[in-house]
Amino acid sequence: MLYLQVPNSTDRSFQYGDGLFTTIKVKDGKAMLWDLHLQRLVEGAKRLLIHSFDVDELTSQVQQAISAPEQVVKVLISRGQSGRGYSPQGIESPCCYISTAALPDYSGWQTQGIRLGIADFKLAQQPALAGLKHNNRLEQVLIKAELIKTDVDELVVLDQSGAVIEVSAANLMFSKDGIWFTPYLDQAGVSGVMRQHILDQRSVSEGKFYLNDLQQAEAILICNALMGVVPVKQFAGQTKNIELVRQFVSGVEL
Repeated sequence: MLYLQVPNSTDRSFQYGDGLFTTIKVKDGKAMLWDLHLQRLVEGAKRLLIHSFDVDELTSQVQQAISAPEQVVKVLISRGQSGRGYSPQGIESPCCYISTAALPDYSGWQTQGIRLGIADFKLAQQPALAGLKHNNRLEQVLIKAELIKTDVDELVVLDQSGAVIEVSAANLMFSKDGIWFTPYLDQAGVSGVMRQHILDQRSVSEGKFYLNDLQQAEAILICNALMGVVPVKQFAGQTKNIELVRQFVSGVEL
């Protein structure tokens, strides 16, 4: 795999969004949940038929990129470089771009909770790409553009069947009658690292859910690798129980 700083015009990610990425939280100089990030990159590359890469070398490159005790490291893997045309035939050298940024401060959200609205934009259903954090994020760009025009903090996003999937940049879980649930991501959405981290440690039922399920929920949380877990204090004007979220994730390293 080629490790590069700036993509050129022949890069497949630049041309077609042909690749995948992950965004890692650095805490105390350590890449948090790196094993899960790496697992997702490897599995995603297989699903996209991207040539395999040396995981030990990638791990070393990520560690070398860390330059502050707390920051964000982004790893983007492109299928590689090629001439004109969609065909991936003959491309056997993936390209990797590693960048860093300041870690956003989510402490206010984590402490006070957030308000959720409902997006008008609907996610397309595509099982072949569902769950992947691939490099084509136009749906999320349009959802964020919609969010800017609202007075809420995040938007619940549905797929074209009306099923709840996630929010614009995080996964979602909710509690009803003492049981925690999270949407299936077999048709749309991104399978987040923090979502998987929680599923590995807590009992959470996956299923197909709709807006009425969230309206009837006692508690709702959103989660991703950078923000950890953020409780929802209000959904579509309804007050939700923040304390139930804190109890649920107590003891989970965030």
